[in-house]
Amino acid sequence: MSDGKRCDWCGDDPIYVAYHDTEWGVPQYDSRTLYEKLMLDGFQAGLSWITILRKRDGFRDAFDGFEPEIVARYGASDVERLVQDPRIVRHRGKIEATIGNAQAYLRIQETGSFSDYLWRHVDGIPIQNRPRTMADVPAKTPLSEAISKQLKKDGFKFCGPTIVYAVMQAMGMVNDHMVDCPRHAACAALSPK
Repeated sequence: MSDGKRCDWCGDDPIYVAYHDTEWGVPQYDSRTLYEKLMLDGFQAGLSWITILRKRDGFRDAFDGFEPEIVARYGASDVERLVQDPRIVRHRGKIEATIGNAQAYLRIQETGSFSDYLWRHVDGIPIQNRPRTMADVPAKTPLSEAISKQLKKDGFKFCGPTIVYAVMQAMGMVNDHMVDCPRHAACAALSPK
């Protein structure tokens, strides 16, 4: 990447840099991918995001590609299998929440798409913030609180307003790249007009 400085949070770890340069902040409208992002951010609670990125392939394999139709049918033996799987974060509550969240996802999909369910909060158009320092980036917002409340009402767990805001950033619902980071303009250009 040239013509500017990356956001400070990504440092120089190659995994973080690749995530920053290719995924974070890119508007994402695929429902299954959005389910995966929400689940991974839920697993991240209390840990660093790099831990999750390093284990992401293991998570994808262990959870059948985060296909909600498959995960929703997991039973007790699957929970025990996952609790023993060193490729993932082995937190029973988060594993069980991922299964319950797949079931909630499928209920939402019966009346529309999970993508529309999330994106309707901004009329499908990403919010273009212009942060200059990390101090300009909130941990949560009134919008993330509202989305979190709706998710919980509809049966989701591990989706507090801080987790939801991180998902909003990751899925490009909000562009929180530093204004002098080249990815800010690149992600803004991907926004539907």
